[in-house]
Amino acid sequence: MNYSIKKISTSEEIELFHKLPRQIYRNCPQWIPPFRDEIEKIFDPARNPAFTRGECERFLVWNRGEVAGRFALLSDHTRDNFNPKMGGLGFVEMKDEQSVADAIVEYARVWHKRRGNGTFRGPVNFGENDSFWGLLVENFDAPPIYRMDYHPPYYQKRIEETGAIKLDDHWSYRRDFDQPLPERLVKITDRIEQRPGVELRSLDTRNIHDDAEMIREIYNDAWSNQDIGEREQEFTELTRETVREMVSQLRWVMIPDSILIAFVNGEPASFIVCVPDLNEISAETGGQLRWYHMPKVLRFRKRARRLRTIVFGTRPRYRKLGLEALTFIRGIQKTKAACPTLEYLEGAWVSEKNWLMQRSLEALGCYHFKTHRTYRWDV
Repeated sequence: MNYSIKKISTSEEIELFHKLPRQIYRNCPQWIPPFRDEIEKIFDPARNPAFTRGECERFLVWNRGEVAGRFALLSDHTRDNFNPKMGGLGFVEMKDEQSVADAIVEYARVWHKRRGNGTFRGPVNFGENDSFWGLLVENFDAPPIYRMDYHPPYYQKRIEETGAIKLDDHWSYRRDFDQPLPERLVKITDRIEQRPGVELRSLDTRNIHDDAEMIREIYNDAWSNQDIGEREQEFTELTRETVREMVSQLRWVMIPDSILIAFVNGEPASFIVCVPDLNEISAETGGQLRWYHMPKVLRFRKRARRLRTIVFGTRPRYRKLGLEALTFIRGIQKTKAACPTLEYLEGAWVSEKNWLMQRSLEALGCYHFKTHRTYRWDV
């Protein structure tokens, strides 16, 4: 079948880019549209700093006057500094036809070859690697958590039949709020918090940007120096601009007691950041977020049912002090008290290779809930 692939350049084509998923998922009650403006920000050079390092273009796949697929191609050699050079494929949506998937991958091969890339991976995001990253391949019965993608089961078959090679699996973990905390861990947490020099506090909303800067510094120190060295290649430094943008987007729904910072002798040492699942709002507004939705947003944290763990980390020199357990256990206790409507938390982006993190989460009563997979194609 012959397809016409065209780069998106008009407002009408942007509208079709967002319309296609609604057609594909119209009979899928689990699917929730991501906020449209968050997706548009990714493709806006004025709002996405990744454009200072690389390029990203998005496309529509046409067949006989109808849109059969969509995708984006990206190249960021500062972040994806591999040998051979690696590019990316993302935001793929397609009808259940193998020829559509084949056309997308073949077009991507030519695009990346012209840019000197020897390989490309996907689905990936032109930005943070913990958002809109990976193909859902396990658990299609649960709704997507905030900034994570949902895909129909046939996507895996279509993608893999293009010759895609599995690159990595990232797991999401779940913990139900009505599940009792392990008594042994609670006692250990109590002892950790009583140690001289150890202090734990919630987010200070009056000095939110100061706290955000502390979190940024801990994160960059923690994730650039991991206990499992091969995970360091996935590290992307968190910039001040990115953190400020996150604060401006999320400050109205943040539950201060679900954002904790641990100190050792006055130095910021460990943290955890969780936010209510904004997909619950997106499900009600159809992916829009207008000024008249603000009352709904402001009331949301009082009725949220799901919580997403966005990010956490501990400075290397303070590991093995139990600070991860301290922030996690206290976070569950404090968040449950602050927001009794919460049913479960979901933490994403745990690599299948990161056995250390898996053991830690399972010891805390979490269990493997979903899997998102990335693939590689050679040019």
